[in-house]
Amino acid sequence: MGPLGFLPTDTGQLADALAARDLTLAGAAHVHVLAEPGSWPVLKTALDSLGPILAKLNAPNLILMDESEWYPADRPGVVDETGWKTMIAHVRDAQHHVAETYGVKLTFHPHVGTCVEREAQIDRLLDETDVDLCFDTGHHAFWDQDPIAYMRKVWDRIGFMHLKNVDAKVRARVLAGELGPNESFAAGVMCPLPDGVVDIPAVIALLKEKGYSGPCIVEQDPSEDAAETPEALAARNRIYLEGLLA
Repeated sequence: MGPLGFLPTDTGQLADALAARDLTLAGAAHVHVLAEPGSWPVLKTALDSLGPILAKLNAPNLILMDESEWYPADRPGVVDETGWKTMIAHVRDAQHHVAETYGVKLTFHPHVGTCVEREAQIDRLLDETDVDLCFDTGHHAFWDQDPIAYMRKVWDRIGFMHLKNVDAKVRARVLAGELGPNESFAAGVMCPLPDGVVDIPAVIALLKEKGYSGPCIVEQDPSEDAAETPEALAARNRIYLEGLLA
């Protein structure tokens, strides 16, 4: 759905708009400052806006992720133990609320620049909750982690997929400390699917091997100086994937 309000929130109007374009809705994503104490009422309000739309349109998938912009530039994703426990409580409460109230499945998206981005952090999240992952190949590879190896490790906890790729040169600048995580997106760290370090053909092969049947969303973050329009990038990614799936 994009950010709440990007698409119509009236379910009848949204259903008509989708049908007119021969589209169906896969789900929605919501970003929240998960380590902020006392913010459950704000999160619940958002969930109560999204939940009925997803339920009525038979798209019962809600992705929750932490807000990277909340962290100071010199301490991206850094929380103390109290902040971690607050984040875990918000994830648990959100998961149970949307499931019990709307029949919606919540998955958690580990995201660059937040308190859940490295494998040890993801491991701890999975250990301390029963939430499944929205696994993003690009965000996982951002810190030079192996997305395919980790997908195999936690396969039973993957409920949703995001396909992204990572530009090797921009990532090298991040790993060398020359570029901050947030700034790297403007520099084009998330490149088109055919162009990056993630072995997308191997990812598709693994999804086929495991019989994955859930949603698989392609996200493309254009750089500030992108030579291709978003439409052209989307078309190139689609043609590339069609070739892999054929």
